Amino acid sequence: MTTDDPAAGCCGVTHGCVFAKALLARAAACKCAGRRQAGETAVIDCRSVAAHGDCEALMASLAGSARFALRLPPSGRPMLHVQALRLQCGGLAALRSHLEAPEADVQELVARARPWEGLPWPEIVRALAAWQPRRRGTPAR
Repeated sequence: MTTDDPAAGCCGVTHGCVFAKALLARAAACKCAGRRQAGETAVIDCRSVAAHGDCEALMASLAGSARFALRLPPSGRPMLHVQALRLQCGGLAALRSHLEAPEADVQELVARARPWEGLPWPEIVRALAAWQPRRRGTPAR
């Protein structure tokens, strides 16, 4: 990959988007995300190293807090697609609701949610666990 690639981060290194499933499901958008095709697969990369680190930290907090509620596997073990989708989409929806943010931009939500230690995690986990994926054939909200 060259440094001219818009999905490239620092020194031509790309980082896979932490909230890629939510972005592909159109549950959110992100100004730091870059989309590219890898064969027949759409890949979402993060263009910002700092934003990627913040998203990773928030995802770790979300996963740690919602592990029991979503029946997530232990750390280091892979999640099922639907578990990752519920964690990402539900987590972003719960944060947006808690922060009363009208937009669904991931980077702005992450910036507004900082520091995560002060967030009301029981309320966020309750809203996250209540999130359900849309059924096939129904329009996106």
